[in-house]
Amino acid sequence: MAVVEQLLRTESDGTISFGNHTLAQKAKVEDFEHAGDLYKVKTYSTMTKLEKNGMFVYESVPGTSVTHFEETGDGVQFEVEGAEDAQITVGLQDETEYEVFVNGKSVGKMSTNLGGKLNMSVELADAGEVNVKVVK
Repeated sequence: MAVVEQLLRTESDGTISFGNHTLAQKAKVEDFEHAGDLYKVKTYSTMTKLEKNGMFVYESVPGTSVTHFEETGDGVQFEVEGAEDAQITVGLQDETEYEVFVNGKSVGKMSTNLGGKLNMSVELADAGEVNVKVVK
């Protein structure tokens, strides 16, 4: 299981890991510094949310555990695990088309809204860690 016991941590490869989908009560970490930015995570069984410098980055319903989360100029990529299928929203560029890959297979092209949010459903029930990559 990929539960992040510290709720938010830096990995040796320079990515971050966050969230704990097994918590019954809300938990949060604020002012976590990584690569010059300040992160905040709120997580528990029904929701996980990540902000960077006060701006939206990631949210899942129900809660998830995310490892090796990396933002690039072209999108984001991460490993995600949860007890149930999840609705995941990531913050990207406004009104831009992206292709979404789940475990290496394209699930189609999607566009962000005016606020730069992209919504996707990811099947997580009994799946273990699932690789998600979103690219322009």
